[in-house]
Amino acid sequence: MLDLDAEVAAGQLAELTTRIADLAAGHPVRDVLDIGAGTGTGTFALLRRFPEASVTAIDTSDEMLRHLQDSATRHGLADRIRPLRADLDEAWPATGQADLVWASSSMHHMADPDRVLRDIHATLRPGGLLTVIEMEQMPRFLPDDLGFGRPGMEARCHVLLDRARAEHLPHIGSDWPSRLTAAGFTIRESREVTVGLQSPLPETAIRYAYATLGRIRSRLADDLSPEDRSTLDALLAKDSPNALHTRSDLQVLSTRAVWIATRPE
Repeated sequence: MLDLDAEVAAGQLAELTTRIADLAAGHPVRDVLDIGAGTGTGTFALLRRFPEASVTAIDTSDEMLRHLQDSATRHGLADRIRPLRADLDEAWPATGQADLVWASSSMHHMADPDRVLRDIHATLRPGGLLTVIEMEQMPRFLPDDLGFGRPGMEARCHVLLDRARAEHLPHIGSDWPSRLTAAGFTIRESREVTVGLQSPLPETAIRYAYATLGRIRSRLADDLSPEDRSTLDALLAKDSPNALHTRSDLQVLSTRAVWIATRPE
């Protein structure tokens, strides 16, 4: 699903990395850290934007890092990427100094994000940039009234998801500007990055809808009402007359909050 998310948001991602390059003007970007690199969405976007840079891609998952390394090899970029398995909750790894740190949907997973932000600050060269990206809610795909089932099914799913995320990920929705400032950063820019796609959707966006709603169905299997479970099953069953890919009202709406901060010189 990470790769599908990257494809759907490719245009917005390119705009964001262009803005980072503008803010980095006068400070060469050669050493980049991608924290929580996953399958490499941020890594590859940054390599495209900064052709002189190499990226240390940090993740806790060997599987994700193997996927990233395989993708890098296929695209002829293996010599510019250093996969590094590390759990930042345990200790900051030996990365060397960096000109740019990218943390997309990773900071809220940290047990002690304030300590990690201080480690990032110490790792950045003076004048270096940190970009923190957080998607605080899952994307939305459906209208309130589907024409069957009880209206508001997707909204009720999001209420259940938010409740579970608040319990297991207490730093979701944190006051990141205050945390960044406390760690010694100066915030250069705050912005929202919005993806808004309307029907007819490209095939990638339809697959993204199936993947995301399927994941929601799995996560909430024991929490959904029987009626909402039945509605969601009908949307996900590709041979159903109500299947997602048959709907003219299918959409993709998602918003990410972005903070770009610098270590003062």
